[in-house]
Amino acid sequence: MGKDVIIACDFAGRKQTLEFLDRFSQERPFLKIGMELYYAEGPAIVRELKERGHKLFLDLKLHDIPNTVKKAMAVLSSLDVDLCNLHAAGTRAMMEAALEGLTRPDGTRPMLIAVTQLTSTGQERMEEELLIREPLEQVVLHYAANAKAAGLDGVVCSPLEAGKVHTVCGKEFLTVTPGVRFAGGDVGDQIRVTTPAKARELGSDYIVVGRPITAAPDPVEAYRRCVADFVD
Repeated sequence: MGKDVIIACDFAGRKQTLEFLDRFSQERPFLKIGMELYYAEGPAIVRELKERGHKLFLDLKLHDIPNTVKKAMAVLSSLDVDLCNLHAAGTRAMMEAALEGLTRPDGTRPMLIAVTQLTSTGQERMEEELLIREPLEQVVLHYAANAKAAGLDGVVCSPLEAGKVHTVCGKEFLTVTPGVRFAGGDVGDQIRVTTPAKARELGSDYIVVGRPITAAPDPVEAYRRCVADFVD
């Protein structure tokens, strides 16, 4: 899979989601379904968006004991998503169990990636609240190496760390990067952010973009701008 822009459909329900997507007459963007939308609508929204022709990233960030995550991933494997995730902090054993649960009887499965550190987390917060004293970048790279060792396909990280993840884990190891904003745009609750063009330069494989597209006066134009800056 080549580079792509993933739109974060962080809407409260089906109605708002479909109203947004109906504005796209030519494109069928890659979409992220996060906790808010999935918890509101359940598996039905996944099936409906897939039927409409979208590639899907199911962003539920599982994190529990290995057996629980394995069983949950076995349920999610019945949904025809392209990408799903969990927290790398759940340990290698949890990631290996997740991969086992996600793999269908015929051997197929969605791609599975691990969240390293959220882009809303900075060094000070990580040290003071999580008691992780190592440099943030070192933590991200260590989590990425664990994910690769567990057999996963990639990680969620900041664009600022994408190139170094590739150096440690190889060019085929995916970097899916939120924290992308247009120059001069509101960063919201993100800390480690950059622009689509810079994310491409730094080595991101996929960028996840929410409010700069979904809250734009013309979301289709904003999406096309992202694609032009990142993919084309």
